[in-house]
Amino acid sequence: MPLIDGLTTLWDKLLSAQPAPPPLLVLITAAVALAVVAIRPPWRIARNAVTIAHEGGHALMALLTGRRLRGIRLHSDTSGLTLSAGRPSGPGMVLTLFAGYIAPSLIGLAGGWLLAGNRITLLLWVAVALLLAMLLMIRNVFGVLSLLVTGGVVLAVSWYASPDVQAAFAWTSVWFLLFGGVRPVAELQRVRSRGRMPESDADQLARLTPFPALFWVTVFALVNLAVLGVGAVLLAGPILRDAGLAL
Repeated sequence: MPLIDGLTTLWDKLLSAQPAPPPLLVLITAAVALAVVAIRPPWRIARNAVTIAHEGGHALMALLTGRRLRGIRLHSDTSGLTLSAGRPSGPGMVLTLFAGYIAPSLIGLAGGWLLAGNRITLLLWVAVALLLAMLLMIRNVFGVLSLLVTGGVVLAVSWYASPDVQAAFAWTSVWFLLFGGVRPVAELQRVRSRGRMPESDADQLARLTPFPALFWVTVFALVNLAVLGVGAVLLAGPILRDAGLAL
């Protein structure tokens, strides 16, 4: 049947491995992603993607711990807010608060794992699916527009772009999430030191646990740096294979 044949073809396309990119592409995409994170003007725009991942982390953990997700709001200043209902304290609330700052890095790590197997198409379609799922919980206009634009770009690349462009886009995006997970933690502590974020995730965790806010900022940083290291090894697979050092 044509429908079954079409679904089979689509399934095979999703799960099939694409050719590994040349080592030079891996290096160039890493440099581009690092520049976007390090340079202020592009970072102010691209940070919206990190905020989407951050709030998505809060939302997913809220659901996994049995809390009722009320909605997500994304703002033009790259801040966000995820509202959930349930006990105001306890493990569920602690895990929900903790998940935000480590979510971009962990998503980047998952992306790195897929790219290590050259599952580029699968990575792009999973990203589209996650953005669509998150769209259902967005409660403001800017948030809807942010997700539609982001999802539209990913979908267009996965559907229309050549394999080389898809590989460049995928590697740049995952590098960006890995690098981009580190900078917000540094920004958090800088703003906190000026007394301008008394309701930050770290400060809320400090009120719910015996540990001070600086402890949680440090944990965020250590987790994200460790994930960056592991993710970099995964993404550097083509370089390691070219050098005969593949694991």
